[in-house]
Amino acid sequence: MRRTLNVIRLQLINRQTFIWVPLIILGSAVVISVLIYAMIPVDTPKYGGGGQAPLWYFFAIGMGAMTYTFPFSQAMSITRRDFFVGTLITAVLGSAFLGIIFLIGGGIETLTDGYGVNGYVFYLPWLWEAGPLGAFTVYFTLALLLFLIGFTGATIYKSWGPTVLTVVGVGLALVLLGLVFLATRLELWLQVWQGIGDLGALGLALWGLVGAAVLSIVSFLAFRRVTP
Repeated sequence: MRRTLNVIRLQLINRQTFIWVPLIILGSAVVISVLIYAMIPVDTPKYGGGGQAPLWYFFAIGMGAMTYTFPFSQAMSITRRDFFVGTLITAVLGSAFLGIIFLIGGGIETLTDGYGVNGYVFYLPWLWEAGPLGAFTVYFTLALLLFLIGFTGATIYKSWGPTVLTVVGVGLALVLLGLVFLATRLELWLQVWQGIGDLGALGLALWGLVGAAVLSIVSFLAFRRVTP
């Protein structure tokens, strides 16, 4: 546990990565969104996707956690297992921190009537229909899932090189295209959208946690072959 905590401290040495840069991105997205909302001459609620900006940044954090921090950890004689577990815990903590920030932002928007312009960045009805806990789960899952996608991609790159990473990316794209083709050919889109609607944001987030668990297993298996 002490070695794992050392990895967490190692990942958080540069606080800008997990704390200040996401907050700057989020704050900038909110300011820009509110300015745009103020220029829209309608009284109906206005919703935007600017809040997702720091979530995508977690994809870059996942890549950096492998490509930049892992070689340094090996120079400190940290085992691969400790590095992997410590990095995963750091990602969970960072995702939870961002989820809490989103909840605070949603609360501010409800109290201020959308910053006085009826505009919303965090309080999106579909995401909040399951309440604050449901919204937190959605935001937490998105941040963690994007982190793991970046981390897994970087792990595959470090283990087998760009060729294998490219093949994996193309393979996933073909699988997705095949699913779209089947849904179109069999005329299943109505059922697909109904299923998504029935699950709701919280249901999709819970399935996202399943995907995050699968990515963790894949990255851990590939991580054993990584060279600094």
